[in-house]
Amino acid sequence: MTPPEAARWLLLIHQLPPSPAYVRVKTGRHLQKIGAVAVKNSVYVLPNTEASHESFAWLAKEITSAGGEATLCESSFVGGTSNEAVEALFHEARGADYRALTSDARAALVALGRARQLEEGKRANGAAALTRLRRRLAEIVELDFFGAPGREATVAALAALEARLRPSDEAPAPAPARAAHVDGAVWVTRKGVHVDRVASAWLIRRFIDARATLKFVAPKGYAPRAGELRFDMFEAEYTHEGDRCTFEVLARAFGVDDAAVAAIGEVVHDIDVRDGKFDRPETPGVERLLNGIALTQADDLARVALGTQVFDALYEAWRRKRS
Repeated sequence: MTPPEAARWLLLIHQLPPSPAYVRVKTGRHLQKIGAVAVKNSVYVLPNTEASHESFAWLAKEITSAGGEATLCESSFVGGTSNEAVEALFHEARGADYRALTSDARAALVALGRARQLEEGKRANGAAALTRLRRRLAEIVELDFFGAPGREATVAALAALEARLRPSDEAPAPAPARAAHVDGAVWVTRKGVHVDRVASAWLIRRFIDARATLKFVAPKGYAPRAGELRFDMFEAEYTHEGDRCTFEVLARAFGVDDAAVAAIGEVVHDIDVRDGKFDRPETPGVERLLNGIALTQADDLARVALGTQVFDALYEAWRRKRS
């Protein structure tokens, strides 16, 4: 007999009392703090983990103590909504958090001004801002259950702010030496691949490691095995550096000196980092194609396969244009 599928979700179904009004405000803030998302009116969901049980149980007790009603239930699916759609809700929530944090980091960088030597007051304010922003990033990452897009852009913005705060007489970091030849390695990245990860997978297989094996893992808690190389994920060997997206970092690290690859890197950069640095006319169309692939393909290998066709075509178009 096939064992029953483990419940994937934990639901909190609640009814708040009409008064006092602060109960509604307090409940909303707590739901936001633990990273829960609404799937229906007064129905919130979290991944089914021990931590989620503890968070929802505490909140349910608070609601009932205030005169409301609260029920917890486990489920392998959410009625009327696909698992992918529920994950998309978490992506949307955490993606908004990352975008807001990235915007604040860039604003802090602008506030430092362009002077070569920073005034001590500005440097102190900037350092305090960097500490606060890093704390917020850690809080968001803790609630990023499904690897929402935007984390790498946020990390890059914080890295740029940190670099600006360094004394001007501090020696800049040297350019990285070209990475060693790779053949048949296991390349690991986060599940739910999208723009930068799809493009990086194409770059790896076409220019860096033709016999590469791709492995897709949960965004948190993965311990790499010996010989594995991680890309476009937290603490990876190859991920965002400064304002460079992972595709650009890989091309630079492995010395992929190709004008058509550089053009693709500019498109990927602007879609992923969203700073409008290159503003190539092809970028909106490529973004729509990749968004369509992500919407219609749940399987990561399928996304990479279709994305490979897109990037192969782009590469040939740019390569022949220059020949």
